[in-house]
Amino acid sequence: MSEQIKHECGIAMVRLLKPLEYYLKQYGTSTWGLNKLHLLMEKQHNRGQDGAGIACIRFDPKPGTKYINRHRSNSNSPISDVFKWAYEEIQESVNNHTDRLHDPQWLKYNTGFAGELFLGHLRYGTFGKNNIKNLHPVIRANNWMTRNLVLAGNFNMTNVDELFERLLEIGQYPVETSDTITILEKIGHFLDEENEKLYARFKAEGFTKKEITAKIAEALDVADILKQSALNWDGGYAIAGLFGHGDSFVFRDPSGIRPAFYYQDEEVVVAASERPAIQTALNVHHSQIKELLPGHALIVEYNGKVTLSPILEPRKKAACSFERIYFSRGTDVDIYQERKRLGRVLTPAILKSVNHDLKNTVFSYIPNTAADAFYGVVEELGTFCDSIKKDLILKEGAGITTGKIDQIFNLKARIEKLAVKDIKLRTFITQDNARDDLVAHVYDVTYGVVNPGVDNLVVLDDSIVRGTTLKKSIIRILDRLEPRKIVIASSAPQIRYPDCYGIDMAKLGDFIAFIAAIELLKENRMTHVINEVYRNCKLQENLPKEQIVNQVKDIYRPFTAQQISAKISQLVKPSDCKAEVQVIFQTIEDLHTAIPNHTGDWYFTGNYPTPGGNKVVNRSFINYIEGRNERAY
Repeated sequence: MSEQIKHECGIAMVRLLKPLEYYLKQYGTSTWGLNKLHLLMEKQHNRGQDGAGIACIRFDPKPGTKYINRHRSNSNSPISDVFKWAYEEIQESVNNHTDRLHDPQWLKYNTGFAGELFLGHLRYGTFGKNNIKNLHPVIRANNWMTRNLVLAGNFNMTNVDELFERLLEIGQYPVETSDTITILEKIGHFLDEENEKLYARFKAEGFTKKEITAKIAEALDVADILKQSALNWDGGYAIAGLFGHGDSFVFRDPSGIRPAFYYQDEEVVVAASERPAIQTALNVHHSQIKELLPGHALIVEYNGKVTLSPILEPRKKAACSFERIYFSRGTDVDIYQERKRLGRVLTPAILKSVNHDLKNTVFSYIPNTAADAFYGVVEELGTFCDSIKKDLILKEGAGITTGKIDQIFNLKARIEKLAVKDIKLRTFITQDNARDDLVAHVYDVTYGVVNPGVDNLVVLDDSIVRGTTLKKSIIRILDRLEPRKIVIASSAPQIRYPDCYGIDMAKLGDFIAFIAAIELLKENRMTHVINEVYRNCKLQENLPKEQIVNQVKDIYRPFTAQQISAKISQLVKPSDCKAEVQVIFQTIEDLHTAIPNHTGDWYFTGNYPTPGGNKVVNRSFINYIEGRNERAY
C-alpha cells in the first residue's frame, strides 16, 4: 500500500506453567517470560508503531505488595522503550548484587516484571489521540484480587453508543465513551457480579472472609463472565484479559474478523495476533500453533488448567482478507503463498493491459509490501514465456538450429527495480506547494532501464485506497523515465466501502473508487441515484442496526468494475503526465481464488459480517453528503 493506512493492533500473552526456578535452570535466565513477550512484540511491530504497553501479574503476592505492574510508552520507539524500562528496573533493583539475577523468587517479590503472567499490546491509533491514556493494557483496579481486570485488544465496536447506554441501565456511570473503556467496564461489571454471587455462596457455606477470597479465585467462571459481557457486542475483536488472582483469557469475535493464534506445551501458553511471531519466539513448527476459533475463548486458570470455551455462537466466518493482502507479516507460511497467488491470478489482466508485449514492457513493484505478490507475477510471467517458447520450438520442428533456439530462449520478461523510497515526508511543512514537491520526491527511480517513448511500465501495488500518492508522487516519478504507458496494477480489488472493525478507513470520501463512481454518475446525468441513496440512508438512520441495509451499494450498481477503473485512471493521472496511464484491479472472484479461507471482503463488496457495518456505511454516506468530515462510528 503506497499510502500509509493506520490499522490493526497487536496483542501478545505469555503464561508460564512452571515455577520460575524451572526457567532459570532450563534456559539460564530468570526473565524468560519477559524475554518471550519482548520477542513476540518485536515480531509484530508491523501491527502498531504509535504506542506499546506491557503488564505483568505475579502470583501469590505477599500482603501489602503490588502484584500488577504496567508500563506504557508513546515514544518514537515504544516497544524498545517499554522493555528498556522493564529490564533497567530489574537491573537497578539488584543494586549491584548480581547474584540476585539468579534468584527468581527474590526478583519476583522485588521487581515489577518477573512474574508468571504477561500481556503486551501494540497500538496503531485508528481513533483517539495518541497519548498515554489511550494505550493498552488498561486496568480496572480493586482491592479484591479477583476483581482486578487488565485488558488489551485488537478491536473496534460499531455500537459503542448502544453499549454505553446498557452500562447506564445497569447503574454504572463511565467517565469515557470509548469502546475500550466500555468493554473494560462491561466485563468488569459481570466480574463484580460473579464475585458477589460466589461471596454469598461461600459465606452461606460457613467460610471465613479470608477463606472466601481463595475460594472465589478457584471457582470464578471466566467463560460465563465473557458470555454475559459480550452478548450485545457488534464488531471485530481479539481481546486478551488478565484477572488479578491469575486467571487469563483471549477471546475472538464470532465472525473471526480479527486474528488470534495460540500455542501450548507443558512449559507455557502463548497467544498472539500473528502465527509467525509465535513460531519465531518459541522456535516451534507452524503446525503446532492453533488458530483460536471464532466466538471462542482460550482460558488459562490460575491453577494452569487450559480450556477452549465457546462464548458466542459462531457466525459465518468472515476473517479479514486485508490481513492477508497487506496487514499481517508475509513471513507466515500461508500468507506468503496467498500473496503470490494474488500476483499470479492478476497476471492475465496485466498482460492484456500491455497487449502481451513482453519485449517493450518493464515490470516492477511499489512499495516493498507488494514484493510477495510481485513474485507471483514473475512466476506467472515465466510460465507464460515458457508456453510461447514451447510453441515456437514445436513450430520449428526437427530442423531447428542452435541459433534459433538461442533466439527463442532469449524471450523473457524484463524485471527491474524501478522505484526506491528515498525520504520520509515530514509534516512540519505547511505550505501546500512545498509539501507537494516533497511528496513528489518521496521515491527515486532507477534511470537507464526504460526505452523512452517505447516501453510500457507495469508497477504492482498491493492496494490502492485514496490514490493521492499515485497522483502526487508515484506516477509523476515514473513519468520521468518517459515511458509510452504506465500501468498501475493493484493486487487487491477496488476499495469501495469503509471499515469499522479496527482499520483506519472510515470515510467514503477518502476512497478513489467512490469518487470515481460519483463522477460517473454526474457525467451520465444520474445524480438522482446519489439523492435516492441519501434519502434511503436517512430513512434508515434511526432503525435498529439489525434492520439496516447497505444503501451505498446502489452508488456502484450502474457501472462495471472496468468503467470505474477507467475513471480512476483519469483521476490519478497528473495534468503534466505525458504517458498514458491505466489502473487495473484484482477481481473479487480472483481474490477469493487466491485467499479462499479469509472471506471478509466488505471493503470491496459491502457485505458486512455484522449489522453494525451496514449502519456505519450508511452513516458514512450521510456524512459525505452533509459535508461532515468525521467518523461514522
